[in-house]
Amino acid sequence: MVRRRERREPLSSNPAQAEPPRGPGPERPYSPGPERPYSPGPERPYSPGPERPYSPGPERPYGLGFGLGSLGRPNSIASQFDFWDDRYEGRRLFAELLGTFFLVLVAAGAGMVNARFGGHAVPGVARVVAPALMVMAIILFMGTVSGAHLNPVVSAAFALRGDFPWKRVPAYVVAQFAGAVLATLLLWALIGRHGSAGLTLPGPGIPVPVAMVWEMVLTTGLVSVILGTASGAQQVGAFAAIGVGSYIALAGLWGAPVSGASMNPARSLGPALVLGDWHAWWAYLVGPAAGAALAVGIAQILRGPGGGMHGRQAAQGTIGLQWRGDRDRRAAAPPSGQPPVTQPQAPPAAGPPATGSKAAGPTEEAAGPGHG
Repeated sequence: MVRRRERREPLSSNPAQAEPPRGPGPERPYSPGPERPYSPGPERPYSPGPERPYSPGPERPYGLGFGLGSLGRPNSIASQFDFWDDRYEGRRLFAELLGTFFLVLVAAGAGMVNARFGGHAVPGVARVVAPALMVMAIILFMGTVSGAHLNPVVSAAFALRGDFPWKRVPAYVVAQFAGAVLATLLLWALIGRHGSAGLTLPGPGIPVPVAMVWEMVLTTGLVSVILGTASGAQQVGAFAAIGVGSYIALAGLWGAPVSGASMNPARSLGPALVLGDWHAWWAYLVGPAAGAALAVGIAQILRGPGGGMHGRQAAQGTIGLQWRGDRDRRAAAPPSGQPPVTQPQAPPAAGPPATGSKAAGPTEEAAGPGHG
């Protein structure tokens, strides 16, 4: 069916018959209308959903195949927490040996060089400041590998605080004493032996018990600085080297005439072993050990047990935890065609989140009493 189009008449060209122009009309005032109250609707209760049980997955045995499959990694043992296995133990022990070697090379070498060239080659101020500067340098260039303890009583103090595993203390102590012995042997071979130069001995007229108590007091301050700058409450990272080195220099400037300001059994007993001079040796073992124990008690009073995550990282180093070499990353990568191994995650805690709080990240840790 075809619809007929209506024919429209053309507009008249006569002005008299034309429509008058349309104006805007009267202005109408704005009226917002009645206000409607806000209604949030019925409140829906929070429902966390069904709880999913934690499943760690199948356990992988640590057999021969596992050992052969990890030969590209340092020391060939792997686990979830790198420091608690032996993957990088060789590197850590070498770092402790090397660091203590340089420390004793400077500390004992200053006295031996001074004696070799007539007693005026190395000023007294330089003899006590040089070891402090060396400690600062060692902390800065390899503190992340082993923690840069360089001192048996520091390793024991970190272990007493719970920031360092006791099973690693004996190997650290052996490495530290080995570094001290090697440094003294090198000095002896290069410039010879010159009496008691290089040893830490009580000052003229100072009884051995007094030297022991003096070492205890000085070591209490040193270990307190080390534990404090490494704790989570005021962890300052690499700037801890400035605090530790400054204390060693200050203690040496006023304490060296009394006892030598050793504060380190490896620094004192290593040269004594090589040079065969055991005079007052026990003062430089008992004094620093007692001072370190007192410092741990002071840290317990000030900050509570443990140094927190930052304290553990400062004591243990962060190799394998925050960084690793390219060779280690390639060795840790799964073979081609196999999916990467992911760590299981614990299920989220049930219940609504607290109002006004934010979720802590995986590396966040509260700083305050009980966290050092």
